Amino acid sequence: MKTIPLLNTTEQFPVSKIFCIGKNYLAHAKEMGGNVPDSPVIFLKPVTALNTENNDIIIPSISKMVHHEVEFVLVIGKDGKNIPEKNAAEYIFGYAVGLDMTLRDIQTSAKKAGLPWTLAKGFDTSAPISPIILKEMCDETSFEICCRVNNDERQHTLTSKMIFSPEQIISYISKYFTLEKGDLIFTGTPEGVSEVHNQDIIEAELVGFTSIRHQVIFQ
Repeated sequence: MKTIPLLNTTEQFPVSKIFCIGKNYLAHAKEMGGNVPDSPVIFLKPVTALNTENNDIIIPSISKMVHHEVEFVLVIGKDGKNIPEKNAAEYIFGYAVGLDMTLRDIQTSAKKAGLPWTLAKGFDTSAPISPIILKEMCDETSFEICCRVNNDERQHTLTSKMIFSPEQIISYISKYFTLEKGDLIFTGTPEGVSEVHNQDIIEAELVGFTSIRHQVIFQ
């Protein structure tokens, strides 16, 4: 079973499912040339995509164009189904920062052919994630996330700019999927996604709390 460390402890948190939300920032939706969604756009990554302890991000040889996407991650602490939005915060165990690494050329080809693009999003090491910060350790209602490549800042935003709030996302997902303790929700990326290359160093930060640093290695 895959686990994520809890920040500043020796404890490990077992992971169940990985949900991801697409097009959850207005500027990013426009950046990618798509419409702003009326409801959260959901896709899944396999648990084997998780990448902890700052291990390398290994890019499959099928891709020549890879993009970084920094994301605020919700960690679910108890099981729930059909969760009312007003109660959704009760299901949050903690927070993390993650990267949704994307084989953009593979995704684009799949979209044009009307095919699923799981391969572009779910390959091994495609979901780097930081240690978890417990919810009770922070009082913020809006968090700051950023992404740097080779010390050059590429993405920077506040989670208050999300189209769908954490509570809305949790409530919506739970209508169709039973949320379980150990589930992760990558809540979408802001504008500024860009290409990375072999041996680039990517850093993602939940500012003031936790961060990750990974090297990109093309096979």
